[in-house]
Amino acid sequence: MNQPFYIEVNCQQKNHEGERICGDVFLSERIKKENRIVAVLSDGMGHGVKANILATLTATMALNFTREHKDVNTIAEIIMNTLPVCSVRQISYSTFTIIDIEMDGKVSILEYDNPQTTILRGKYTFEPEWKCIILESEKNKGKELRSCTFYPKKDDRIIFCSDGISQSGLGTKQYPFGWGVKNLNKFILDTIKQKPFISARKLARKVLNTAIGHDNYHSKDDTSCASIYFREPRKLLLVTGPPYEKKKDIDLAMAVHKYQGKKIICGATTTEVVARELGLEIRDSFEFTDNDLPPISYIDGINLVTEGILTLTKVTEILKAHNNNFVLGKGPADQIVDLILQSDEIHIIIGTRINIAHQDPTLPIELEIRRTVVKRIAALLEEKFLKEVTLEFI
Repeated sequence: MNQPFYIEVNCQQKNHEGERICGDVFLSERIKKENRIVAVLSDGMGHGVKANILATLTATMALNFTREHKDVNTIAEIIMNTLPVCSVRQISYSTFTIIDIEMDGKVSILEYDNPQTTILRGKYTFEPEWKCIILESEKNKGKELRSCTFYPKKDDRIIFCSDGISQSGLGTKQYPFGWGVKNLNKFILDTIKQKPFISARKLARKVLNTAIGHDNYHSKDDTSCASIYFREPRKLLLVTGPPYEKKKDIDLAMAVHKYQGKKIICGATTTEVVARELGLEIRDSFEFTDNDLPPISYIDGINLVTEGILTLTKVTEILKAHNNNFVLGKGPADQIVDLILQSDEIHIIIGTRINIAHQDPTLPIELEIRRTVVKRIAALLEEKFLKEVTLEFI
């Protein structure tokens, strides 16, 4: 991106009560070579497996066609022609909202039958010029979609959801006709005024929990809220492994010292190198918060100090399993994941000195060398969590 801000993307979902699978599908992708982000939310008719299959079909097509830079009319026609139509209600079996954020910063939104997307500029709603697209093919003649384009500014937000949000509370005394987009927008604005820097994830979660609360926490529909936040990047440095050449120990220590952001050190030898070169004291802890891992240590100015390869291997496992319902524990690996997920730009410095302990054939087979584990973590962060990750070997 040419803009001086980071783009945080998150979606929070709750299944229809009693269903094991969500009938809403959210997909997002950071297209690295184009410096572009595409996010799609689709709501399949009904709930459960059938709704999920239809929403997955829609969201996948929407993501692929948008990635290929097809114009909005073409995308709309192809998706609408592919989707089956309900024989009784004569409407398509799924809805969709597509957000395309391009390299020059331009945001394009295309939506069909989902609640209207909310765009905030600072503490106020922002209304770009919306265009109505009326389809002309025989199968879809007269169907209407909405689209808009605009250039975002720092602190802009985009919030889009399925009708499980806007129709929450339907039939209740408080909201006989459902919560509605107007009330939803007021709630979002009030939240932003109270917490101007709330993350995209926390805002989406707050909207979701409030909507479900309208139905006494028994979700009557698949419910999804997606949020995009254009903001200052939150930076994190993770250092693991001593440098290949001992004379570079000071370079590693100074990189840690000068870094503007949060800092994690993984590995006893790495910790000793940094502490020695910077003249800092290591304070050990004997509190075991994870039976599989050694306890954390403390160094002034460092946010987290842990053991190395075992902890990083567990970080990989947690990131693989992580979803919206995942609850992090208090162990060292969980604390690393928590700091990583709070951050946007993650710089990882990997020392390449071989640790003799890791060549011991009696150690578990899954104990992989450091650089392999770190590359797996980086791939997960980029592909699954849309983080910006850089690796530096020393």
